[in-house]
Amino acid sequence: MGLPAWVWIILIGALVAASCSLAGCFLVLRRLAMLGDAISHAVLPGIAMAFLLTKSRNSIYMLIGATILGLVTAFLVQVLQKSGRVRGDAAIGVTFTSLFAVGVILISQFASEVDLDLDCVLYGVIEYTPLYTLSLAGRDWGPQAFWQMLGVFVLCLVTVSLFFKELKLAAFDPEMATAVGINATLMHYLLMALVSVTTVGAFEPVGAILVVAMLVVPPATAYLLCDDLKKMLVISVGCGVLSSVLGYLVAQQLDASTAGAMTVVAGVLFALAFLFSPSHGLVTKIVAQRHLSRSVVREDALQALWRLQQENAAGLDAAGPGTAHPTTTVIKPLDAIGLAAVTRTEIGIARRALEELRRTQLVQVQPAQNGGGGFVLTASGQQAAQELVHRHRAYESYLESLGYPEDHVHAAADRVEHFLSPQLAEAVDAAAGNPTVDPHGKPIPHD
Repeated sequence: MGLPAWVWIILIGALVAASCSLAGCFLVLRRLAMLGDAISHAVLPGIAMAFLLTKSRNSIYMLIGATILGLVTAFLVQVLQKSGRVRGDAAIGVTFTSLFAVGVILISQFASEVDLDLDCVLYGVIEYTPLYTLSLAGRDWGPQAFWQMLGVFVLCLVTVSLFFKELKLAAFDPEMATAVGINATLMHYLLMALVSVTTVGAFEPVGAILVVAMLVVPPATAYLLCDDLKKMLVISVGCGVLSSVLGYLVAQQLDASTAGAMTVVAGVLFALAFLFSPSHGLVTKIVAQRHLSRSVVREDALQALWRLQQENAAGLDAAGPGTAHPTTTVIKPLDAIGLAAVTRTEIGIARRALEELRRTQLVQVQPAQNGGGGFVLTASGQQAAQELVHRHRAYESYLESLGYPEDHVHAAADRVEHFLSPQLAEAVDAAAGNPTVDPHGKPIPHD
C-alpha cells in the first residue's frame, strides 16, 4: 500500500490512542487508572517466559505471554484488594514491582545474551513501523503494526459496544450490577483482559510510555469535559487521535521522539481541559465565582436601597398627615462607600456593582438637588429588591418554623436568598405558612 511513511505513523498512533482511550475510560471511572501502568511493567516475565519456552522472538508468542501475565496482574491486584488488608494503590505497586523484578531476573539468568530489545518496549519504535510490512500473496499490505493495532481497536470497539450496559453499571455501581443479574466480577476481568491485550498489542509499535499515557490522559480529559459516558468515550477517542496527529507534527518540528511528543500533546490537552472545562475547569470556576460575588453584591445593594427607602417612608409617615410626600421618595443616596460598609466588601467591587445596576436601569443617580453622588431605586429596581427581601424574610420564617433560634436565622437566610428560584421561593413561603412578618417582627413584602 503506497501511503507515505508519515501517514502510517499517524494512523498507527491514532489507532493506539483510540484503543487505549476506549478501555481507559472505564479504568478512570473505576479509579484504576494506574493499573495500565502496572500491567505494562508486569508483563516483562511473560515476555521472558514466552522466549524461554519457544526460543523465538516472534511477536505473536510475546503477545500471548504478555497477555497472560497482564491477566495475572489484574487477578493478583484484585485478590489483594479484596483481602481488606491492602489498599488499592499499594496492591498495584506491590504486584507490578514484584512481577517486573521477576522478569528482570529471568532475563538476566537465562537470556542475558539475547537481544529482546527491552528499550523498545518502554520507548517504542513508532518511527520505524513503516519499515516492517506485512506481505501476503506476494503483495505489500503496509506496516504490520497498523494491522495489529487495527485488530486491537476493532476488538475494543466491539467489546465496548456489546457490553456497554454491563461495563457501565459495573463501573459505577458493582453492587447494583450484581443485584440486577450482571456478573460484576466477570465484567472486571473482561475489562482487564481488554486492557492487557491493548497494552501488550501497542508495546512494539509505540512503547509502554505512550500506552500508559493514552490509557489515562485522554479519558481524564474527557471526564472533565462531559458527564455522559457515551460522550466521554467519543471525546476521549477524539483527544487521543488529535494528540497523535499534533504530536507527530511537533516531533517533526523539534526532531524529538514521536511517542514522547504525542504524550506531551495529550498532557497539554488535559491541562487546557483542567483550566477551561465548561463545568469543571479551574479558570471557569474562578470566573463563575467572581460573577457570583458580583451578583451577590448587586442584590445586596438592591436590598440596602429598599430598606433605606422604607426607613425614609416610615419617617415621613411619623411626621404627620400634613407632611408633603414627594412623587419620588427622597432618601439619603447610597454610594459605593456606603454599600461597601453594608455588604462588607471592597469599595471597588461596590462601585462596579452600582454601575452595573445603573446600566440595567435598576438604580439611577440621585439628582444633584436631592443630595447627589448616590443612587436610588427605579421602579423595576424596587420590584426586584422587594422580591429579594421577600425571599430573605420568608426563609427566616421557614427556619423559625423548623425550630431554629431567632439569632441563627438571619445569617442562613442571607446566604440562601441569592440561590432561591421563584418556584422554590414559593415553596418555602408555603411551607412557612405564608407569613406576613418575619421572626424579627418586620413585614414581609408581597406583590
